Amino acid sequence: MSASDELKKLAPLGETKPDVMKAFVAFDTAVMADGALPKKTKELIAVAVALTTQCQYCLAIHTDMAKKAGATTEELAEASFVAAALRAGAAITHSANHVVDGK
Repeated sequence: MSASDELKKLAPLGETKPDVMKAFVAFDTAVMADGALPKKTKELIAVAVALTTQCQYCLAIHTDMAKKAGATTEELAEASFVAAALRAGAAITHSANHVVDGK
């Protein structure tokens, strides 16, 4: 089953708690709207976070939304490398704190 097929299950999930789903959608919409950061920047951040958390659904949705907001392939690639650097940095810092000197 593809990610887009699985996302179709959101509607039945929302039907179980419509007030909660409505609140989540309203929150998500408000967060991702233009503000101090433009929507394109927020979507690029979301792509980097989705890569870091490895959420295939968020990655698909926010990559598409970033493109619709005007993000270029170069900008998406740069956001991807930022995510990779942060994941690598976390491995290095955890190593420094837990591996060095047998900790």
